[in-house]
Amino acid sequence: MDDLPFDRDQGSVWTYGPLIVGVPWAPPRRLIVRATELADGLGVHLVCAFVDPSGFLAEFDAAGTRTAGSIDPQTNPESLFPAADVRSALEAVLGTPGDTWSLRVLNGSVPEALARLADSTGASAIVVGGPRYGTRATLSRLLEQSVSARLMRIQRRPVIVVPVP
Repeated sequence: MDDLPFDRDQGSVWTYGPLIVGVPWAPPRRLIVRATELADGLGVHLVCAFVDPSGFLAEFDAAGTRTAGSIDPQTNPESLFPAADVRSALEAVLGTPGDTWSLRVLNGSVPEALARLADSTGASAIVVGGPRYGTRATLSRLLEQSVSARLMRIQRRPVIVVPVP
């Protein structure tokens, strides 16, 4: 019983921290509703986490080496605030953020960013959508594991996968 692969809180096998749900740019309603139902049932706060994979963690750069300039000569003003679209989609389903839910915007590799957030918040579990279907998604998985598969390898807490048709 002592070798359970996830963290404990007060002797139980389930912590009482928030529930993390990884949300893509266009969050599927089914994923959000299921995560909300689970968080409500557990009586925990829901943290919706949007990870921008095109960004990177600047905190690991040596001091004084960070620059504010882009290497991309073409700027796209819409790409500067992708989280605004995510927040609008979440508010359409959940209402205004507050006591029951919040939004976190992260950068970097999606599974690693979600795992770091779960560790820093003492999350009870992480909820993600299932792998996408189609030829393009299958080819993408040949090059890189799905978010859910990678999370299950690197995370010590439960990972709940919600099938999204």
